[in-house]
Amino acid sequence: MERWASNDLLVGRPLVSTDLSLETERSSVRVTYQGSPGTVIEAMVLNAFPNCIAAPQKRSEGALETVQSSLADKAVLTIENSSIGSFHQSYDLLLSHNLQIVQEVHMDVELCLLALPGVQKDDLQTIFSHPQDLAQCEHSLSNLGVSKKNVDHGAAGAEIISKQNLRGAGVIGSARAAELYGLNILECNFQDASPNVTRYLVLARTANIPKEYEQYKTSIVFGLEEGPGTLHKALVAFWKRDLNLTKIESRPNRGKPMRTLGTEKQFNYIFYVDFEASVAEIPAQNALKELELFRPERRKRHRREKETITRISQDERC
Repeated sequence: MERWASNDLLVGRPLVSTDLSLETERSSVRVTYQGSPGTVIEAMVLNAFPNCIAAPQKRSEGALETVQSSLADKAVLTIENSSIGSFHQSYDLLLSHNLQIVQEVHMDVELCLLALPGVQKDDLQTIFSHPQDLAQCEHSLSNLGVSKKNVDHGAAGAEIISKQNLRGAGVIGSARAAELYGLNILECNFQDASPNVTRYLVLARTANIPKEYEQYKTSIVFGLEEGPGTLHKALVAFWKRDLNLTKIESRPNRGKPMRTLGTEKQFNYIFYVDFEASVAEIPAQNALKELELFRPERRKRHRREKETITRISQDERC
């Protein structure tokens, strides 16, 4: 399905994606995410689901719990950014919630430097934003010589500056946040790198897996027992079957953080792996069976259609 942004603040190239959730495309679909009106993630949601009922939450965990308890149909989770890497908390949330990844969207994020009308860059002493957004603008901020203050998201910082009339403060956020809170855009594309692509996962309670063959991406998470070369052996199971691994991420095993190797104590890890295949395909099934030979603790498995790359410009002035 092809979708275009209809909001003037969300002008960009077509968004192309296929949704594997059981929920049909309808105006009443409820999509939840961490944020509020004016956040970058809101732009992604409104483009991917233009007729949805947006249901922002204060925390990502709350968004996932809302879907898990059937109070919303889908949750959007930020998983990775091309400038700063993985969002580790999101990986932990995937493991702790019983939801399926049904869609993946890439968005070229354009961050703006915002301030009250009449304020210039030289007037700025403090910059508000989410820690991840601040990290994406680290070099640009160092050139300004300002202090940084963490808030839940850029829209929250914009609201603080507007309500408290903070003329010595700016915020890194979206062009829509500037419009909502009466701020000026001092600089578009304020992030250090362009393109600045963020990867989002869409989660639902269940997934509708078509029987016909299509290109899919599958995500698994597993733990491995002690022993030399066990991770290598696990990954060879995919190599032998020509299955392309697109992502490997390790996280400490919170349930069993340490393990003994000989006389030494070492960190114990779990591994998140994405590969390009459907679990309905024989090569993928055989790879997963071989993976079991190493007695891994395979926790979860997700399958969705292989993602497409999209670009969403947040403001035609940028």
